[in-house]
Amino acid sequence: MFNWVQKFADWLIYAAFQIERESRLGEALNFFVYDTIKILILLFVIVFLMGIVNAYFPVEKLKTFLHKKKLYGLEHFFASLFGAVTPFCSCSSVPLFIGFVQGGIPLGVTFSFLITSPLVNEIAIAMFLGMFGVKATLIYAGSGILLGTVGGWILGKFNLEPLLSKWVQKVLENAESRDAEYEGAKVTLRDRLPQISREAWGIVQSVFIYVIAGIGIGAAMHGYVPENFFSEYLGSGEWWTVPLAVILAVPMYANAAAIIPVIEVFVAKGVPLGTAIAFMMATVGLSIPEGTLLKKVMSWNLIAIFFGIVTLFIILSGYLFNIFL
Repeated sequence: MFNWVQKFADWLIYAAFQIERESRLGEALNFFVYDTIKILILLFVIVFLMGIVNAYFPVEKLKTFLHKKKLYGLEHFFASLFGAVTPFCSCSSVPLFIGFVQGGIPLGVTFSFLITSPLVNEIAIAMFLGMFGVKATLIYAGSGILLGTVGGWILGKFNLEPLLSKWVQKVLENAESRDAEYEGAKVTLRDRLPQISREAWGIVQSVFIYVIAGIGIGAAMHGYVPENFFSEYLGSGEWWTVPLAVILAVPMYANAAAIIPVIEVFVAKGVPLGTAIAFMMATVGLSIPEGTLLKKVMSWNLIAIFFGIVTLFIILSGYLFNIFL
């Protein structure tokens, strides 16, 4: 399906609007059209499926299990592992985050998924393996999963649920009232589908402007920021280059598979591999577009806490990469 979306974006920008394929404007607009359609489709489908799950799956039992059982962090590990096998960028992960929160999954566990999902996926691992070898790939994949596991566990200890946006609180209240309405009544899936569809479409409409704004920022960065700008300032190997790499990467937006070839160029131009990986992780996991989308589901305080902890972990990872790689 997404291949079809890419073909449509190519046709619209390069054929219908007749913008040159290799131009910065063409790349930015193509990126914008493709990601907008993809994320809106993902958002509707995921929220719709979560609506079905909420209707028939005993979510309360799952929440009780996750809260009361002593899993010693394994719930965060499994959420992080699930994030690693889902091929989503940071903005594509937000719809799943909304679905998880709506489904009553503990916020810390949900954060474990949100952290790891854009950082590690099977496509990125395959490309990383071919470009940098087995050792670097294992360290990259393992650190991404570890980052999600530990980061989600720490965030879960802060009891951050009150910092979710009022919109999310309303979504959760509506879900509870709907479940109470259906409780004790034998309602078929066919009967519930119209209501589930309306709720899913309502959520898509609610976040639409955030999707457009976030992807618009990402498209501009994707098309107009030259890679040489970064490699020029990150190649010295000084201690400050790792945090600088993370700071410079935040305005960027790309998925791991798209940024890895850029990282290869960085390394070829003398940027230490650990610094380059820190830049990559910040690009895919701490983008301004992601923050724009998350504003719909989080308060600014919660976004700042989330970004702050992940930033610290990525910087530490960059230093460790430079030591061991």
